[in-house]
Amino acid sequence: MDEKKNKIFGLLGKNISYSFSRGYFSDKFKDLGLENHHYKNFDIPEISDFPSIIKNETFLSGMNVTIPYKEAVIPYLHKLDKTAKKIGAANTIKITKKGNLKGYNTDVVGFEQSILPFIKKHHTHALILGTGGASKAIAYALEKNNIKYKFVSRKPSSKKEISYDDLSEKKLHKYQIIINCTPLGTSPNTHLCPNIPYQFLTNQHLLFDLVYNPEVSTFLSKGLAQGAAIKNGYQMLELQAEESWRIWNETK
Repeated sequence: MDEKKNKIFGLLGKNISYSFSRGYFSDKFKDLGLENHHYKNFDIPEISDFPSIIKNETFLSGMNVTIPYKEAVIPYLHKLDKTAKKIGAANTIKITKKGNLKGYNTDVVGFEQSILPFIKKHHTHALILGTGGASKAIAYALEKNNIKYKFVSRKPSSKKEISYDDLSEKKLHKYQIIINCTPLGTSPNTHLCPNIPYQFLTNQHLLFDLVYNPEVSTFLSKGLAQGAAIKNGYQMLELQAEESWRIWNETK
């Protein structure tokens, strides 16, 4: 990547003033001495506003994508890499020299590398709370590592989904990894958490929360109180950010 040329990167999302990405990449550019590299938040109310960003940002080279546009952005892209295509969600966009938009999914790498050190032999089944774009990447990573999973949804619409009302003691005994892919518990609404029967959690459970602010969400603290192992989403974000940076810097 030409270090002397202006480069704009950014985060596409809605209500993203809290965002991790802008601070992370701004610090990274400073540490690397990349004075002509800048990172912006593109906070848009509707995905239909996305083309105007592409049109108006002359030096745009790459974007991250967050809630609620990881799936909705796909029709606006020229191409998807095979992982993003299979998942049906893109959280990274590379803008080629020709101006084409190619979508990738770096959530898979971030989640996989973050959770694998915590996986024990008995962790064979997982519950994914939520059914948005991030949850699809989580499912892809679990499948890749031979961990069976079910989505938990307020309104189940397929065989892969169950409702929160289905979460019995028996279910939680079988599904000993629980991953929160909902935004519940994010600051400032830190008192909120997914509605699961926490009393059935044990020291055999592993709780993973994509929420990273606060460091220990209500979801994680309730798991901790039952002896479960816990992990928040901060390292996952760092890993997926670095994977985005690698993609943006690839010459092909």
